[in-house]
Amino acid sequence: MLIDARLLPTNVTIETDVCIIGSGPAGITLARELAQAGIDICMLESGSEEMPDEATKSLGNVEIDESFLQVTSDNRNRKFGGNASYWGINLHQGRMGLRIVPLEETDFEQRDWVPYSGWPFNRDHLVPYYQRAQQVFGAGVFDYTADFWESEDAPRLPFKGDRVTTRMFQFGYLDLFTRTYRDEIAQAQNITTYLHANAVELETNDDGTTVTRVQCACLNGKRFWVSARIVLLAAGAIENTHLLLLSNRVNPDGLGNHYDVTGRFFMDHPLVAGGFIYPSNPAIFNQTALYDKRYVRGTEIMGSLVLTNEAVRRERLLNLVSWIFPRAKRLNSPAISSLKALASPRGYSHGVSGVLGHLGNVVKNVGDVVDAVVDKVTNTPPPFFPNLATGGWSQCQPNREKAYGMFEVLHMTEQVPNPNNRLVLGSGTDLLGRRAIKLISRWSEADRNSIKQAQAVLVEEIARAGIGKYVPARTPDGDPVVVTLGSSHHMGSTRMHDNPKHGVVDAHCQVHGVTNVFIASSSVFPTGGYANTTLTTVALALRLADHIKRRLSNQVELAKSLA
Repeated sequence: MLIDARLLPTNVTIETDVCIIGSGPAGITLARELAQAGIDICMLESGSEEMPDEATKSLGNVEIDESFLQVTSDNRNRKFGGNASYWGINLHQGRMGLRIVPLEETDFEQRDWVPYSGWPFNRDHLVPYYQRAQQVFGAGVFDYTADFWESEDAPRLPFKGDRVTTRMFQFGYLDLFTRTYRDEIAQAQNITTYLHANAVELETNDDGTTVTRVQCACLNGKRFWVSARIVLLAAGAIENTHLLLLSNRVNPDGLGNHYDVTGRFFMDHPLVAGGFIYPSNPAIFNQTALYDKRYVRGTEIMGSLVLTNEAVRRERLLNLVSWIFPRAKRLNSPAISSLKALASPRGYSHGVSGVLGHLGNVVKNVGDVVDAVVDKVTNTPPPFFPNLATGGWSQCQPNREKAYGMFEVLHMTEQVPNPNNRLVLGSGTDLLGRRAIKLISRWSEADRNSIKQAQAVLVEEIARAGIGKYVPARTPDGDPVVVTLGSSHHMGSTRMHDNPKHGVVDAHCQVHGVTNVFIASSSVFPTGGYANTTLTTVALALRLADHIKRRLSNQVELAKSLA
């Protein structure tokens, strides 16, 4: 059932087997799995079933060091369903959702050119949980290769060698988390969800090795506690970290933070404008449907270009994905740009040579001008403009080889794990009286250089395959062009490592030095790859749920044997 925590008696203590903090995809997955095993569950949600009001939203504010903006309160949704409510990709039959793909093999490996890389297990270990996660999202079979999804009328691009390949993305459905699973949890007899309930401290025994109670607060001033055998943090990377740092009665540095690792290694996925691919043959626009967002075999899919694991290892790169979107022929036309410059009030401000240069562009590309005039006279609409949220260009745009002239490239890229990119307690306080959380983060030279090296590989391989000419985008300083520094994929701040000197949780996602606290979040990722985080987060939540079920079952059997 769902209960408004603001209506609870003052200072009540709720007894339960498991307390789950957060009701996003990870928390929902844990609750559903554990409930099926007959475990009593209390789930805490800071918001309600509706979009948060300004006061609740303000609890997600983050102090930012200088101008490297990777986090805002807008991408920390305090509502049942968590950030699933933000998923905004248009899918089949009017449904909305998100893009999903598993991490690559190299993401799990210790790469000597990527400091602090390496997971406690390899990708094969996680595959059974990835397969189960597919079902949680309502996605198709666990196959992200072009082999399974390409067809005669939608083939993969013909790359040669082993440096670049096609990787498919699938999509999960928003309404499963915000409606179907919400209703299931609301009706479950052994799950009680408290709305408007903010976990503000994990209280422990005298030596800080066991959490005895979770202290909770509502914005109306109400306080209550939850006493649980096991506490699961599933509130996202920033909130999980914030709660550990605030729980500092025994250790002034925070719970489980004996080696000053909590909050460090924060990562996200910067989006980078990749530039343009100019095809050798316009027929390619009728042959690249695999890279459009389409509904195939009962599943929403979309192709992309990635570096192969072999290329990442051999050329010592970070992982990066490239999506391609067809664009109108005249999008970057020198003739159209020059006409606009000449028509502006400053059109003649560069002197005779500048004017002659513009006129030369018009003459050399006069066909673009003629086409623009014809379209204007005949009221011809511009070609469909696909993006990350909206696809379908391969089906809705007629005469694609005439309408389009290039592909725009968009990258999502891996960020190097850096201990100096971190979350710390800030100087301000929020409406609950908690010290604020502050992000200190930078994009390293290694991040920028790896993008340029990966783009150089793409330049060579696109030309080698006869696809066309790829021209990467650059700033005046020669750097990659950043679209946004963060994609709301917050990772790394409670990273996984079997050595407590290098990680906050162990391979089972248990907080080091604390007997009964576990974390289900992308905050445990040691590295982030290019993949959207949610599929891997849910796979890890399924894995953690299995571990918790075994642990509680063993405790019951032990209690019976001692009775």
